[in-house]
Amino acid sequence: MTRLALVMIARDEAHAIARALASARPHVDRMIVLDTGSLDETAAIAAAAGAEVHSFTWIDDFSAARNAALAQSDAAWNLVLDADEWIAGGAEALKDLPVDGSLGLVRLDNQTDTPGREAASAWLPRLLPRGVRYEGRVHEQPVGAARSVRTGLILGHDGYTAANLERKAGRNEALLMAELQAAPEDGYLWYQLAREHQVRDRPPQAALCFAEALRLAPLDTPWRHSLVVRALTAFKTAGQLDQALELAGAEIPRWPNSPDFYFALGDLYLECANQAPERAASDFLPIVESAWQRCLEIGEQPDLDGSVPGRGGHMAAHNLAVFYETLGQTERAAQHYALAETLKAGRTG
Repeated sequence: MTRLALVMIARDEAHAIARALASARPHVDRMIVLDTGSLDETAAIAAAAGAEVHSFTWIDDFSAARNAALAQSDAAWNLVLDADEWIAGGAEALKDLPVDGSLGLVRLDNQTDTPGREAASAWLPRLLPRGVRYEGRVHEQPVGAARSVRTGLILGHDGYTAANLERKAGRNEALLMAELQAAPEDGYLWYQLAREHQVRDRPPQAALCFAEALRLAPLDTPWRHSLVVRALTAFKTAGQLDQALELAGAEIPRWPNSPDFYFALGDLYLECANQAPERAASDFLPIVESAWQRCLEIGEQPDLDGSVPGRGGHMAAHNLAVFYETLGQTERAAQHYALAETLKAGRTG
């Protein structure tokens, strides 16, 4: 039996698939690509890179495609990658996979090229023991394992760049809407639909869907941190400040060590100050300052689902620099501009 296989579904990914396969090839025993109807050179490129290529007729169901791909594998473990992903670090984790049949979680670091849009990280189950299959038409989830454990594997993902978002416009949204018709009380589906609206700059729709996700999602759901932080931003952007403040007040005891939460909190109270300038100095700006200072005290926390690099470092320092500069506190502003540069250099160096 093969120990570890790469399993991928792809369609019209000629521009990206070679990178994904090249990153995985040194670490796996087999590479399996299921082509779901490409009109470009995806299949030929995959074959040239050493993958076994199979064909599948797309039926608007990601689980069906992923399960068909997994059926081609005889491996004890399957590493599931998409064509717009690649192994970015921690490949040594593939040498020491869980021994109890647990799902292996990997960290997915998203990249974006849209100014003002922050790229978050997520922990996803992508190392599957033999026999595990998927459920769900879109944003499918593996089933058949009792627990999951985090591994050190890190994937890069550029599916949120402007060009890739344009290529896939409408696809996930339509599938999510179809899934919600069948399961309207599924908080995870509402969360994913909210994210779809948010990434496509539709604040009212995003806020509505986040509200439903918050209503339905258990407090202990593993994606709660990302849900709360994204919802705070969505409510603020949609002008629903009262709803955002209510959420912040309810959630603050749960996230004492989240720079992402406090970063969003500072943004929220700054917007409150903008909307009610007569109360800014007394009620809002002190909270803005303390929230971003708290981000620096906590530091970066990449293990939190949905964390954004920089919110516990240079981004918070930069925000404080602009804050102090606006208030005429030039010395403190200069100190924080310098700190932001130091922290940014340390992160990228």
